[in-house]
Amino acid sequence: MSQQQIVIIGGGFTGTALAIHLARSGQAGLRVTVIEPRPQLAQGVAYGTADPAHRINVPAARMQLAGDEEGAFDRDYRASSAFTADPEALWDDGSVYPQRGEFGRWVNAQFVHQQQHSPVQLSHLRDSAVAFKEGVVTTASGQQIRADQVVLAISHPPPELPTLLKPLQDHPGLIANPWQRDALAQIAPDDRVAIIGSGLTMSDVVASLHRQQHRGAITVFSRRGQLPRANLSGCDATCTLDYSQPQPVSARGWLHRVRQEVKQAAAKNLPWQLVLDDIRRNGQRIWQSLPLHEQQRFLQHLRPWWDVHRYRIAPQVSLVLSQQQASGQLTLLAARLVAADAVGNRLRLTLRPRGAQPEALEVDRVIVTTGPAHNALLNSNALLRQLHGDGVIQPDPLALGIHVNARSQTLNAQGDVNPHLYVAGPAARGRFGELMGLPQVAEHAESVARQLLTAPPQPSSERCPGSLTY
Repeated sequence: MSQQQIVIIGGGFTGTALAIHLARSGQAGLRVTVIEPRPQLAQGVAYGTADPAHRINVPAARMQLAGDEEGAFDRDYRASSAFTADPEALWDDGSVYPQRGEFGRWVNAQFVHQQQHSPVQLSHLRDSAVAFKEGVVTTASGQQIRADQVVLAISHPPPELPTLLKPLQDHPGLIANPWQRDALAQIAPDDRVAIIGSGLTMSDVVASLHRQQHRGAITVFSRRGQLPRANLSGCDATCTLDYSQPQPVSARGWLHRVRQEVKQAAAKNLPWQLVLDDIRRNGQRIWQSLPLHEQQRFLQHLRPWWDVHRYRIAPQVSLVLSQQQASGQLTLLAARLVAADAVGNRLRLTLRPRGAQPEALEVDRVIVTTGPAHNALLNSNALLRQLHGDGVIQPDPLALGIHVNARSQTLNAQGDVNPHLYVAGPAARGRFGELMGLPQVAEHAESVARQLLTAPPQPSSERCPGSLTY
């Protein structure tokens, strides 16, 4: 019997979850190879961190693979030695917020379990894919793997250095990529630090510095000066919106609707987080109902506000931020960078606060936490550069990732569907919208697995119907 071979390129959470779902639902005769250079799977940017200060942002009870019994990870974690060794993981309301690496190790263990018990042949190839041509994946070590279908599970390129800092990229005081291991190790306890960006990565950096007993002044600045909100604890209530209610199909219309729903929830003594959680659960449907120009308006005007309310932080990390702001160690500014210069081993930044005159800030370290450069994804590694250069893939119209159809199949430069090349995870969010939080990524991985296992063969020349494109 001839084998079907599916190759998954990228073994972070998305690629690993996809492989597990293929193993759970596939039959004998299917071979799945995950190409990932790290020694263990599910060790991407989010869950590969070894820093104990980095915690999952929601209670462990909400972390699992799609289709798992609710609380699967929570139960396994509470029974592990890691829980005993980390008393700070247990919050006041009884929820646990483990170190993020624990979840990555748990997902990798699910992959190993499927390797041992599934009829599907699962393998992890420690290598990097550099090309995909004529049904063959070529790796950096020179291996060639025939593939019936290939799935790109490459999600998070490195951060992009702000233009004004590029002349200083070799300065010892500039930390351009805080995700690199030991990136913060050389920061002295009394160093004055400036952090560009005020989102989740900034929160990780401040938590790490706190663990290192850093006591120097920290200035955090971003255009809007907004911090991620703390996650909701101690509330078991839910909130369900009536999505059949007529309203304008626009970014402004949804903004008014959310404000109205939050006000109504507050009248019932329900927190705003419940409203945002229900919007998030229905986010893909809402996103795909918006025309392209309204999606662009959302990204331009509302995305920063959505991000700080949607992508919240663990209460342990929120407490650190609150304490440092109260003590004066951490200052948050709504400002933009207008100049940067080297002053010996230090850096002088010129910031323009909103509604004020520029002011100078001299620091020992500048840390860039503006997040992944998703608009540069197609130039972030050799494989994506080859596929883009050959016209096999193209950026989506919103520059969030890769252009795909409703089946997560890629569209080439002419708009034709490639039934042999898929995208899983955040790189497909231009099409699907809400694809950054774990529940939606897990569900998308399961959906792509279902497409791979059940979709009928299609000729490679099939053009994507107009209803599936922008």
